[in-house]
Amino acid sequence: MFERRNIEIITFGCRLNAYESEVMRAHANAAGLTDAVIVNTCAVTAEAVRQARQAIRKARREWPDARIVVTGCAAQIDPSRFAAMDEVDHVIGNQEKLEARTFSGLGIDGTERVAVNDIMSVKETAGHLIEGFGNRARAYVQIQNGCDHRCTFCIIPFGRGPSRSVPAGEVVAQVRLLVENGYAEIVLTGVDITAYGADLPGAMTLGKLVRSVLKLVPELPRLRLSSIDSVEADPALLGAIAEEERLMPHLHLSLQSGDDLTLKRMKRRHARADSVRFCEDMRRARPDMVFGADLIAGFPTETEAMFANSLSLVDDCGLTFLHVFPFSARESTPAARMPQANGTIIQRRASELRDKGEAALKTHLARANGRRIQVLMENALQGRSPDFTPVRLEADGGAGTFVEAIVAGHDETALLAVAA
Repeated sequence: MFERRNIEIITFGCRLNAYESEVMRAHANAAGLTDAVIVNTCAVTAEAVRQARQAIRKARREWPDARIVVTGCAAQIDPSRFAAMDEVDHVIGNQEKLEARTFSGLGIDGTERVAVNDIMSVKETAGHLIEGFGNRARAYVQIQNGCDHRCTFCIIPFGRGPSRSVPAGEVVAQVRLLVENGYAEIVLTGVDITAYGADLPGAMTLGKLVRSVLKLVPELPRLRLSSIDSVEADPALLGAIAEEERLMPHLHLSLQSGDDLTLKRMKRRHARADSVRFCEDMRRARPDMVFGADLIAGFPTETEAMFANSLSLVDDCGLTFLHVFPFSARESTPAARMPQANGTIIQRRASELRDKGEAALKTHLARANGRRIQVLMENALQGRSPDFTPVRLEADGGAGTFVEAIVAGHDETALLAVAA
């Protein structure tokens, strides 16, 4: 049951959505909006849309008098679908959700029920100064939005619009504010962050931004990157990964497949060999580097041999943390018009990939036994190592504090450690 308070925000999907939920929280509070539930949706899969609709119905049952506002990628792409739900009071677009004036109008009777404009016409992304994100362990900073690529399986560009970057000075100001407010770790996030800076003057790149943040906010203990497209990694970023100790040794890669023909049909911009080479190069430059990756199981036309190439990519790249997505045909995408794999086959392949990921994680955890690590606590019982491995240990300092610890074992999903 929701507690009765000013607003309740239900967030689905990516780290960028998590950041934008905090922007909305600040705007809603400033506008004095009360008794409202904001559902920030995701559209990456059909299942994500289904879960959002389910959450909307549940919110209406549990908070019958609240004003329910639906936004996010699913609402941007198909606003009429959510507007048709009896439980929904307002549908707002991905650009509108970031504007203070939107929330000033939501509490006024007669306000337009659906406010979703053409996201493709948006050319700039403004920085927002967010003071906090729950506990003091980790905060997200948006550096970029949108995507100019058109992968055949992906509907997100139609929810996010063209790629556009937040000016570096605004990013640095947001990082500095969060560090001053006690946050120990910052994650730079966006839709396609390796495209950062292409629309800004001065040949700005993601690597140059990383260097600027670390130089201009020297008191920041840890900096992380959200998912990157390795083929777009610029030389300054590769140098920063190798040289900057405060840039954490964990990269999440948008790989999607380990088969060249599948990658071509996905309209990806890399080949299998590019992924393997990137991981080898990064591990030479940063021996403690750990990789995560997105992989799709059961893409249209994928044969058993093609799928086997994705399975073997886990070993060839030395992947540790897998995000496995059973292929989900999204309406209006080219992949939805391709010959589809049988649903049972898709689920079986996804299960095999997850099993492979679980085995890779166990191997990674076993290798850490006896090591001394620095843990950033997320709560009194769990934190994260520099390479983003979950660590279970008891500590007195609470969220946002660092603990020197010795790894004593693992429970197959996290390291078990004791304070040094």
